[in-house]
Amino acid sequence: MERSAQRLGRALVVIVDDRVAHGEHEDTSGPLVTELLEEAGFIVDGVVVVEAETAGIRNALNTAVIGGADLVITVGGTGVSPRDRTPDATSGVLDRPIPGIGEALRASGLAAGAVDAGISRGLAGVSGSTLVVNLAGSRAAVRDGMATLSSLVPHVIDELSGLEEV
Repeated sequence: MERSAQRLGRALVVIVDDRVAHGEHEDTSGPLVTELLEEAGFIVDGVVVVEAETAGIRNALNTAVIGGADLVITVGGTGVSPRDRTPDATSGVLDRPIPGIGEALRASGLAAGAVDAGISRGLAGVSGSTLVVNLAGSRAAVRDGMATLSSLVPHVIDELSGLEEV
């Protein structure tokens, strides 16, 4: 993601974690994703923390889309436990899924030893003109996922904005 912030646009980070939402644990993923997005050239509008509830996740995603974010990265809630609802909430927001991004995140995460990324049900797709990507919750999954997204995200955002260079 080596283009300027003006070119890449605005991003929002959504942390899906009951313990962080209740103030029981400190959010360490939000600052990490924010740092990686800013290094990549995004303007990060903020970090939103929500409980692992479908309605709350969906509301955060819809608010980001309506607010004009170019990219929304969710972190957490992508696994197989009963509280892992991020993909379910995301599917209700997406207009067009991009399964290849989710597949790439799972493959690279598993290869890097981030088991939660390898078994993630995370989705990626487009809602309006916003790219939405679900990342697994571990720091390893976040770091690997952001590295995997580095070549994919600028291309998708260019296509969504109609600025694709020939």
